[in-house]
Amino acid sequence: MKVAIVKYNAGNIYSVVHALRRLGVGPILTDSPKELRSADRVLFPGQGEASQAMGYLHEHGLDDVIRSLTQPVLGICIGQQLMCRHSEEGDTDCLGIFPADVVRFRPTRHEDKVPHMGWNEIRTENEKINHVGLFENNSFVYFVHSFYVPVCEFTAATCDYIVPFSAALHKDNFYATQFHPEKSGAVGEDILRRFLEAT
Repeated sequence: MKVAIVKYNAGNIYSVVHALRRLGVGPILTDSPKELRSADRVLFPGQGEASQAMGYLHEHGLDDVIRSLTQPVLGICIGQQLMCRHSEEGDTDCLGIFPADVVRFRPTRHEDKVPHMGWNEIRTENEKINHVGLFENNSFVYFVHSFYVPVCEFTAATCDYIVPFSAALHKDNFYATQFHPEKSGAVGEDILRRFLEAT
């Protein structure tokens, strides 16, 4: 199986490389449209600032490439946010794969800290949520983010911090997580394994 990781202007990509290697997969890290299109699975991870990241994608023609992919694609953290329509961060137009907007957490109590950082529970039991088989209900996963996607029709898992938000999204061949499966221990490893097995 050929697994490609999108190389772009974002940090924390190598932790995903190491997580996949622990699963016995040797991914390639690339910004080549040809390599991305020929891969069996594509991961779009990272941490960073939305406008800078989108600038890099647009400059290298990767925005159109990612939209056009037909194999399973997994966005992680800012990858999920960039797959949405628009982000408040830098007033940035994003890829538009998911017709949802990314907004900033607005604390309502003194104890509400931004960024949302650490372990939190995800839920998939709501009948309105499209459970796609990647996630286990009531699992704890690791988050680091200041912006979020509100719950919408493409929400595959939710989390509650200040407000309920989309911990994961799914539409057609596109999957995305706001949390970091590569930093979420055995639960995250299982999610990555299920993604690699997705059809």
